Amino acid sequence: MESSVATTVLLPIALGVIMFGLGLSLTTKDFARVLSYPKAVVVALVCQVLVLPAACFGLVYALSLPPELAVGMMLLAASPGGTTANLFSHLAHGDVALNITLTAVNSLLAVLTLPLVVNFALGHFLTADAGIGLQFGKTVQVFAIVLIPVALGMLARHRVPALADRTQKPVKLLSVVFLIGTILVAVYQERENITGYLADVGLATFLFSVLSIGVGYLAPRLFKVDRRQSIAAAMEIGIHNSVLAITIALTLLNSTQIAIPAAVYGIVMFFTAGAFGFLISRRVAAPAVGSAP
Repeated sequence: MESSVATTVLLPIALGVIMFGLGLSLTTKDFARVLSYPKAVVVALVCQVLVLPAACFGLVYALSLPPELAVGMMLLAASPGGTTANLFSHLAHGDVALNITLTAVNSLLAVLTLPLVVNFALGHFLTADAGIGLQFGKTVQVFAIVLIPVALGMLARHRVPALADRTQKPVKLLSVVFLIGTILVAVYQERENITGYLADVGLATFLFSVLSIGVGYLAPRLFKVDRRQSIAAAMEIGIHNSVLAITIALTLLNSTQIAIPAAVYGIVMFFTAGAFGFLISRRVAAPAVGSAP
């Protein structure tokens, strides 16, 4: 996977637009809503922050992945849920309000947890002279690329709510178009290597996707969280922000190898999440029209 304008310039811009669009959809109530269903939030966050990195670490060892790909898998595991989880949760009859809350809280936590997990993985899997890592300056950059666009979006919604409401859908559409266009350019540039990437990490990303969705759904059910909230947790935990992981790998770690697992996962997760959503939605009634989101 080679660095190019698509991966080093367009991808960070796409991420910024996506995170800004996320901010437009958030208010302080989304953070305060944690108090409405604390059990579901706590179980989901523990799975996201602690269980998944530990499970990914075991999976990486079981599959004997090369060091750079192992770090890439750990970076992916540490990345928060993607905004696409809201759509999948809605289609699967999940509690979308919980998704929004988890995305908001996860984005904040990732500023602290992501550098910790990545530095652990770098120190464990790569030699000390590898020359890459998330030192303080790069950790600040993680803060900037995750939270600043979100904060600007929330500020815009607070200051000019009517304008934010009108622009929220166009910005979301723009972010999707920008992201798809960037991915298509990158895929075209890497068309000769795609088969090799799938051979390298296809199985790992598929198993991790199934594991993420499974943990995200079964752990809340084990703690007697209702089914709709468990579906929301499964989507939030199973659909990682692969764009964030790729951006960090390429721009902060300067490693195209580390970016490969997130790039492959970004495709695989739509099939696994889609299959889960299709199967589980047949067992859960859709929320009534006009009910609270």
